[in-house]
Amino acid sequence: MIALLRGTLVDKNPSRLILEAGGVGYDVQVPLSTFYVLGEPGTPVTLRIHTHVREDALALFGFATPLELHLFERLIAINGIGPKLALAVLSGIEPADFIRAIRSQDVARLTAIPGIGKKTAEPGDGAESSAPTRPEDQMRDDLVSALVNLGYQRSVAEKAIDSVVQSSNGAGFEASLREVLKGLMRA
Repeated sequence: MIALLRGTLVDKNPSRLILEAGGVGYDVQVPLSTFYVLGEPGTPVTLRIHTHVREDALALFGFATPLELHLFERLIAINGIGPKLALAVLSGIEPADFIRAIRSQDVARLTAIPGIGKKTAEPGDGAESSAPTRPEDQMRDDLVSALVNLGYQRSVAEKAIDSVVQSSNGAGFEASLREVLKGLMRA
């Protein structure tokens, strides 16, 4: 499996690029968020890669940041979302905005992304019946909601969150989510 490509940008289009690495030109599909941060052809580029293998094709999907790659992989793990739709999602919304929309269960924002319907955008577990009273409880519930909406099992999400929330020392939601995702990626 190809996990990282470092080389020279040969050609650049909004949905794909050609990256030369070791004398080989790789055709890599990218979201707009990655496309916009890349330089012009001839510049050095490093991309994190998801190698997607089908019986009739081998496709490379490239990302400028580990968060984009992680979100892409979580999206394609959701029933009904394939790699092309996952790229469209990441092209239609910045990763941080996407996480906020999931956390706040903003169905209107999510369905504004081309290819995402109401059924896909709605949370699977439903809203909690009572609001948490302490800020730590609210943070924990928000993190659980975000991870469940990204496709993680509730029990796995809760276990990963416990250690982060206890040692967060008042860190905000985004910093805590990053730490939880890092922990899950190591697991």
